[in-house]
Parts: sequence; C-alpha cells; structure tokens
Amino acid sequence: MKFTATQIAGILEGEVEGNPQTAVHKLSKIEEGEKGSLTFLANPKYTPYIYSTKASITIVNKDFVPEQAISTTLIKVEDAYKSFSKLLEYYNQVKNNKIGIESPSYISESAMYGEGFYFGAFSYLGDNVKIGDNVKVYPNVYIGDNVTIGNDVLIYAGAKIYSESIIGNDCVIHSGAIIGADGFGFTPNEKGEYSKVPQTGNVILEDNVDVGAGTTIDRATLGSTILRKGVKLDNQIQIAHNVEIGEHTAIAAQTGVAGSTKIGKHCLIGGQVGIVGHIIIGDRVKIQAQSGIGRNVKDDEVLQGSPALNYGDYNKSYVHFKNLPKIVNQIADLEKRSDSDTDEQ
Repeated sequence: MKFTATQIAGILEGEVEGNPQTAVHKLSKIEEGEKGSLTFLANPKYTPYIYSTKASITIVNKDFVPEQAISTTLIKVEDAYKSFSKLLEYYNQVKNNKIGIESPSYISESAMYGEGFYFGAFSYLGDNVKIGDNVKVYPNVYIGDNVTIGNDVLIYAGAKIYSESIIGNDCVIHSGAIIGADGFGFTPNEKGEYSKVPQTGNVILEDNVDVGAGTTIDRATLGSTILRKGVKLDNQIQIAHNVEIGEHTAIAAQTGVAGSTKIGKHCLIGGQVGIVGHIIIGDRVKIQAQSGIGRNVKDDEVLQGSPALNYGDYNKSYVHFKNLPKIVNQIADLEKRSDSDTDEQ
C-alpha cells in the first residue's frame, strides 16, 4: 500500500512542507529511515537525525523549524507522536480490512455473522454462534457453540474460544489465546485421588478488551469469569475461574490470578505477579513486577515484594537488606567488645 504526503496530511489534518506527491509504503525509525518510508520526530533528542534521515516523509510538530537543509518531506501537525499513533491505527485498519470466507473452513448452518466478515482458512464456527459486523477471524481459529461476538472484533490465528463465551465490541484476541477453557476445579477423596468438578459457567469480555498471545482465561465453575470494559492483558497471563477484573485495568506478562479473586478498576499489575484466590483488590492499585499478593488490598495501594509490602516500606527495608552483611558484622564486633569488656571486669 502506497500513500502520498497529501493523503497522509489529509488523514492527520496536517500541512505538507515539501513535495506533496512524495509516496511511502512502509514505516521506519527516524535514524533508520530509507527511501519510501515514513517516520516521525517527537523527542528533541532525535532532532539531529532529521538532517540525515533518508525517510521520504517525516511527521513533525508545527513549531519545528529546520536549522539546516533537509531532504525529507515534512508533514506538520499539532502533536507528532499522537499523529503517528493515529496513522498506525489507520494503517492497521486498512491492513486488516479483509473480507470473505476462505476455504477450507467450517461454518455451522445455524451460525450467523454480519457485514464485512472475514473467516480464514482452517477455522471452525460452531452451532448457534452470533457474530456482529466487521469481525475478522484469521486462519486456524476455533469458535465453539453458542458463542456471541460483537462488532469490530479481531481474532488472530490460532486463538480458541470455547462454547458459551461472550465477546464484546472492539475486542482484540491474539494468537494462541484460549478463552473459556475449564477452570482448575477438582475435589480429592480419602485416597488422595481427584475428581473433576464440572465447569458450567462461561467467560465474558466486555467492550475494548485486549487479550495477549498465549493468554488463557478460564470459564467459571458457576456464573461468569468477567473482564470489564477496557481491560488490557499482555501475553502469557493466566486468569482463573470466576475472576472479575474491573474497567481499564492493565496486567503485564506472566501474571497469574487464582480463582474467584476480584480486581478493581484502573489497576496496574506488573509482570510475573502472583495473586492468590478469593481476595479483593481495590481500585487504582499498583503492583510491582514479581510481587506475591496474598491478602485483600485497599484502593490506591502501591505494593512490591513477596509477600507484598507497601511500596515505600519495601524500598526502605531493601536499603537495610542490601546492608545486612555489614550490619551483621557490626553486631558481631559489638558482641566481641562487650565480651572483652566483661572479661576485663
């Protein structure tokens, strides 16, 4: 796909300074720009590169005035970073605008889908599935019976959506994600043998939820596992049965949340965090990477460590921890002096 400077300026409501017919077909960093590529300058530290970049078009802030000759065509906008992000979003929309049903694939006669539907090869659509408009399902995707999917949803190759799951509008599910597998429910008998507890609930993703590659979200034992509007999950996360995650909470990679835990709104949870089951985490909580959470957490707490402490207390304690060998030696010296003084007396 090729775009001219005039077309890009129209999308971004910007002004062209240079050749309006300059065309680009790819994106690049400003320091690695080459002919036919589009880049941007937002951070002043990168300003020297604009005089040497070979990128054909560069997006800059309106107040940028070159101090030497440049070869790149400029598009001047109010905010170069935001405009470049907007352009990336537009580029993805164009790139993902596939339509049609590829073969071989299977679509149940009772399944329904809306306009602008794309269904990749080797994908499966079960009984009574309902899919909205402009949904894109890439190859090797499994969608089980009685699943409901809203409008403008992207499901990338190899994702699996088990039966009864409900997916809202504008969701993105990346490759290898599994939505609605059985929760980890087993009961032991007197011999220590385990019997499976049937997992009869489902998973609900509300609007604008992103699920990263390789992430797994288990169906509820009863009721629903729920991710509220705007939740963002990174890659390789485990969300157990009956968990509920509040609006606009973001969780980084390799975090595990055990069953029936409730997480509030606007929380930020770092990578490799472990959260036990049956607890409540408040709103706007921040949890640093590799922390272990084993208790209820109040609104606005900032935690680190395992078991997690208040972030400020953890940092103060860590200062002493780093000095622990020195402190131990000082205590040993004091004990020796005390023993010596006792002997002299």
